[in-house]
Amino acid sequence: MSEPVIHVAGIVGDSITDGPGIRLAVFVQGCPHHCKGCHNPETHPFEGGEPYTAAALLEKVDKNPLLSGVTLSGGEPFCQAAALLPLAEGVRARGLELCAYSGWTYEQLLQQGGDREALLRQCHVLVDGPFILAERSLSLRFRGSKNQRIIDVQRSLREGAAVLMQDGRWQ
Repeated sequence: MSEPVIHVAGIVGDSITDGPGIRLAVFVQGCPHHCKGCHNPETHPFEGGEPYTAAALLEKVDKNPLLSGVTLSGGEPFCQAAALLPLAEGVRARGLELCAYSGWTYEQLLQQGGDREALLRQCHVLVDGPFILAERSLSLRFRGSKNQRIIDVQRSLREGAAVLMQDGRWQ
């Protein structure tokens, strides 16, 4: 059985803006949210992007010993949840932090279940909610609008409700 293809709009191999530390940021192609003022509108169409496998992306991870984590952004990563699951599992197996951005909330992703919930369960951090132009703030770290939350996914799963990240690196 062949490995699923991840449609990637772009990759930043040493990002310092998509989470704390040095991160591999994977921007997936395709987003159903179409947030007004989105800073990545070229990722909205589901057509296009470069095809990658999880193995190919993990090779990029392995080539950079300075990485502290991997960030899945977009586009909407959870629209490609099944294809991203092997990448997420590989990131965690390497002891790296996995963060995902989503226009859906933590609660919505859990309700959707299936591969989307499975991908969420692999994450350490979720930046959730749509970008809302009226709530845009340039003073926020790692998010674009005040409605978006930075969630400690593993603690949230244990406690049964969304828990905001208390790690000072994310503040």
